[in-house]
Amino acid sequence: QVQLVESGGGLVQAGGSLRLSCAASGRTFSLYTAGWFRQTPEKEREFVAGITWNGGSTTYADSVKGRFTISRDNAKNTMYLQMRSLKPEDTAVYYCASKPRSRASANDYDYWGQGTQVTVSS
Repeated sequence: QVQLVESGGGLVQAGGSLRLSCAASGRTFSLYTAGWFRQTPEKEREFVAGITWNGGSTTYADSVKGRFTISRDNAKNTMYLQMRSLKPEDTAVYYCASKPRSRASANDYDYWGQGTQVTVSS
């Protein structure tokens, strides 16, 4: 089992940047595929970006392509989400999540962090 803790959220003006971090503990992080999700009170939780266990492949939601970059450093047991050109519609609670490499093709994730708030002002 792995425990996840997000950090780096905050208030930023439209057009600005933030970098979120997700620190993993418990089992070796390289055993897990991981991703970022976000949720607002008005919407269901949505996928933002995903990354394979070694960082060799990444996927993004269309709404963030070209603006967000997901990465990971397995030596530090940490995953990142660099967010640039932020828009008010990016405002949400951002969650990191992971699942074992053996379940990489599954749609659902097994482990979740507590979330970090990102607010983008216009």
